[in-house]
Amino acid sequence: MHCWAKLKSSGWVYPTAILSLYGFFANCRVAEPFLTPYLIGPNKNISAEVVTNYLFPIWTYSYLAILCPVFLLTDLLRYKPVIIVQGLFLVTNYVLLCFAPGLPAMTFLQVNYAVVTATEVAYFSYIYSVIPPEKYQRATGYLRAAMLTGYTFGATLGQMLISLAGLDYFYINAITLGIVSVAFLVSFWLPMPQRGMFFKGKRAVACDVQPQRGEWPGAAGADDQTVVMTVQGAADRGGGLCGSDDIIRAGRQLWRSFRESYSSRQVVCWSLWWALATAGYNMVFNYAQLMWDHIEPSSNSSVYNGAVEAVCTLVGAAAAFLAGYVKVTWAVWGELALGTFSSVGAGAVLLMGLTSSIWACYAGYVIFKASYMLLITITTFQIAANLSMEGYALTFGINTFISLFLQTTLTAIVVDEKVFGMDIVNQFIIYGCYYAAISVVFLIRGIYTASTHYRHPKQTKTKPPKPEPSVDVLHAERL
Repeated sequence: MHCWAKLKSSGWVYPTAILSLYGFFANCRVAEPFLTPYLIGPNKNISAEVVTNYLFPIWTYSYLAILCPVFLLTDLLRYKPVIIVQGLFLVTNYVLLCFAPGLPAMTFLQVNYAVVTATEVAYFSYIYSVIPPEKYQRATGYLRAAMLTGYTFGATLGQMLISLAGLDYFYINAITLGIVSVAFLVSFWLPMPQRGMFFKGKRAVACDVQPQRGEWPGAAGADDQTVVMTVQGAADRGGGLCGSDDIIRAGRQLWRSFRESYSSRQVVCWSLWWALATAGYNMVFNYAQLMWDHIEPSSNSSVYNGAVEAVCTLVGAAAAFLAGYVKVTWAVWGELALGTFSSVGAGAVLLMGLTSSIWACYAGYVIFKASYMLLITITTFQIAANLSMEGYALTFGINTFISLFLQTTLTAIVVDEKVFGMDIVNQFIIYGCYYAAISVVFLIRGIYTASTHYRHPKQTKTKPPKPEPSVDVLHAERL
């Protein structure tokens, strides 16, 4: 009891520890790698065509509708209530999977899961409203480690229970229900932040100090690209609720942050790749299980989805980590790197769509995910290095919204049964061509930028950025 009281009074350690616990249990979804076999198997008995062309598009449309209001409400409600809502909807998600029969219930499940994914922004931003800036880097590392550990442990446990114990998919989902219920209970232990970043309250605004870029305490090493919705000036934690004046002030601040963020050509370029590539990544991620089931039907063959996802998580984390040690003049070579690795991703996706070997398909998925994680890491810390923290927060939200809009457009045209309703093989050929188009655009632009640098080196000199943040990527997510 004495240790618990000491932990709660320790300042930044207590909220970091509790949020890390929440992140571990919320991402330890043992059943997630086996969602498609569960839906199309005897438990739910839904055809693969219905899952592909009807059910999964509903999640995309719902996510787009929910994301924008959730992004603003997260800051207004001060994070914790939104995290609790996410935990509640996670529990509801697996209650529906375990006990709700029929297609209507699974349709509602997609809307329910859209709330879960849209509220992830609260997990990514909560910690920066309750701890001092000099602890950002350490806290971010712990939170990132908790998420990766939870996801890897869940995928590995699920694979072991399926392959070694021969457990039915229903029990895998029941185990996951118990784990996410623990996450929901843990969320209530989080301390309540007293202010947000844009909606600060009158007292908070009165004493708010606007620091210059790089002037936070501990800025030499504490800055991080995952400072998504941080607060400025931690002097007053008693901001109170926002009134109409605060909403107007927040709107003006949002507009200033928008103009600051997208006035930089480099930020626009990196953001464009972020939005385009993330839309394609999400399409591949969402439909990979259906591709695997098409090549090797889960009804009559062994399923290694959990093992593949665990390997992908580790390889992706390693790629993201190594990106922080690559010393490159990104203003010159960044666009060329985006184009080159996007072409690798395009080849990997085309391999997934054209191969008849499940192991080649697995390998293509690992290569694709690793290349994406490498580039999204570079992209995020390059954007963060050129912006204030508020500007980065807004850029994160806008880029995410644009990528989701593009994803929704792809879903409506390629996947939805009301338009083309393509089969899974043709879908992956389209996704591969989509990535190939991205690579061509950035290769051309990269060659132009590099040649301009060598012909006119003075024109490509840029102002020195603030110290580069560390390489964690909390928003990438859905690993």
